[in-house]
Amino acid sequence: MVSIDPQTGQLAGASIQSQTTQALHNCASVLQAAGCTLDDVAMVTVLLAHPDDFAGMNEAYAAVFATDPPARAVARLGPELPGVLVSIALTAHVGR
Repeated sequence: MVSIDPQTGQLAGASIQSQTTQALHNCASVLQAAGCTLDDVAMVTVLLAHPDDFAGMNEAYAAVFATDPPARAVARLGPELPGVLVSIALTAHVGR
């Protein structure tokens, strides 16, 4: 999931913080449609276009997963996608 704002169809800003926040919001929307919440997430994979953005991504990530965050892996995003700084994949338990 990337940080495309469903209202505008555009990326949610040029900062790693704004893109991380929107990508997580998009993930939460998909989870909600499946009857889950972020509390049901067991694993998060974060792909960064620029590894130097880790601190900014982590800041926004910690605001969403403030307590008891799920397991997480962070790696470099392979392809260069214009304007995309972060891509996030979640694994959640449905029907716990």
